[in-house]
Amino acid sequence: MAKAYLVGSGIAALAAAGFLIRDGGFDGSDIHLFEERRRIGGGLDADGTADTGYSLRGGLMFEAEYRCTYDLLSGIPSLDDPSVSVTREILAEHERFAWDDLARLVDGDGRIVDTRSTGLSERDRFDLARCLATPEAHLDGRRISECFGEHFFTTNFWFLWCSTFALQPWHSAIEFRRHLKRFLHLLPEFATLSGVHRPRYNPYDSVVRPLTAWLLDRGVTVHTGCRVVDLEFAPGHRDITVAALSLSRRGRDEKIAVAPDDLVLVTNGSMADSFSVGSHTSPPRPPRPRSDAWLLWHRLARGRDDFGNPDAFDKRVQESRVESFTVTTEDPGVFLDALAKFGGYGAGHDGPMTFTGSDWLLTIVADGRPVHPDQPEGVGVWWGYALHPGRAGNRTPKPMTMCSGREILEEVLHHLRLDEAVAARVLATSTVVPCLMPYATSQFLARRRDDRPKVVPKGSVNLAFIGQFAEVPADATFTVEYSVRTAWTAVAGLLDLDRQPPAVYKGHHDPHVLVAALETVHRR
Repeated sequence: MAKAYLVGSGIAALAAAGFLIRDGGFDGSDIHLFEERRRIGGGLDADGTADTGYSLRGGLMFEAEYRCTYDLLSGIPSLDDPSVSVTREILAEHERFAWDDLARLVDGDGRIVDTRSTGLSERDRFDLARCLATPEAHLDGRRISECFGEHFFTTNFWFLWCSTFALQPWHSAIEFRRHLKRFLHLLPEFATLSGVHRPRYNPYDSVVRPLTAWLLDRGVTVHTGCRVVDLEFAPGHRDITVAALSLSRRGRDEKIAVAPDDLVLVTNGSMADSFSVGSHTSPPRPPRPRSDAWLLWHRLARGRDDFGNPDAFDKRVQESRVESFTVTTEDPGVFLDALAKFGGYGAGHDGPMTFTGSDWLLTIVADGRPVHPDQPEGVGVWWGYALHPGRAGNRTPKPMTMCSGREILEEVLHHLRLDEAVAARVLATSTVVPCLMPYATSQFLARRRDDRPKVVPKGSVNLAFIGQFAEVPADATFTVEYSVRTAWTAVAGLLDLDRQPPAVYKGHHDPHVLVAALETVHRR
């Protein structure tokens, strides 16, 4: 019986295991996942307690055209109610608590920005149209800043877009163009984010845990604390055939023989690699050395043009780092009431709030819903992130990377301009856990078209690449949908299955979507 060996345990690997069982006819006992860390989930993680402070690296946003993700999760039972799928649970949550963001942007004077206007000039609109019309081949290696003038990066449109997708002016013009095309249908609702779907809890508890439970029930084996150091290829073959895996498990070297009929799916690179967590009183540690997620890719790509170029993604930490923070509060009503007075209208409906005057470019998400399933009654959790953590703050002269959780909260409160008594109460009842992620947006770095390997390289017999750093034409990276699509593409391609992934949604081919998008960008 053929076996499948999956390197990594992020959503791409978990999804691949699901597709191998559902579509590929594999027994769960013949599927093995190898994870370097002790905890699975990759970038979809959550940790902590109400006493010590919760910690999550970020949130998770879905939308109606996440075709691969919703297809997979439609067969995975929710942990809260096994009679309901994870997909149905997410859609039901959207019906109950759809965002209707009334204070999406806040300016440097603490005033809510009127986002009915995109702020785009005629030149900005022309540049947007030109970017969409430019073939990808002509954007090879170019940055977003090379396609737009300085004014574009001061507009409401840009602040909405960059704070939602974590794009920066120095990031890839190819990726920006893909996001524009992929999410064009969301433009009319982009200011309120009412078209965005959210899971009930944090990404780990809402997606990773139920999917993992389903896999474990079917006999899939997850090897934690186990690093895949290298792959050996069959000699004398013109095609690509993995013959063995070299492992390091608890300091001991191992080797697993791989037959041509076996499958090897590698998560190459990691956006969650080398993250470090601080505390309420101390900043995160400086980034630790890269894990084997990157080093394995470097070894595989050495001397090969068809395995991509990891140097394009892991060498510019200053351009790819993001810092997030999680706030656990014993008196959530104080902060939520203050936000409601500021511009929201009720718990569960208030979406992200970005401070355009923040030198850190801070965004907070505080909608009042429970973030963890074990969150005690009377304990609140909200979170935020900064796209410029290396800069000095507006209140503190230090970069965010050198700030404790309390200092980060003080910076947020400075931008909200809350009443002093309210701000003091929020500070006194909150525990803030910061998290520095040096590779969070590394998949966005300016690149060339062949810097990411194809999911199934040409001539591959049993090897595929999955995750954020494998190439899927037309789809947008930095999304769960992208990782799940690579997993489905890998399984269907290596096994030559009839059931293929659904086509990437292309709203830009729909005249109604185009008209609505044009009306949006021309608002004054």
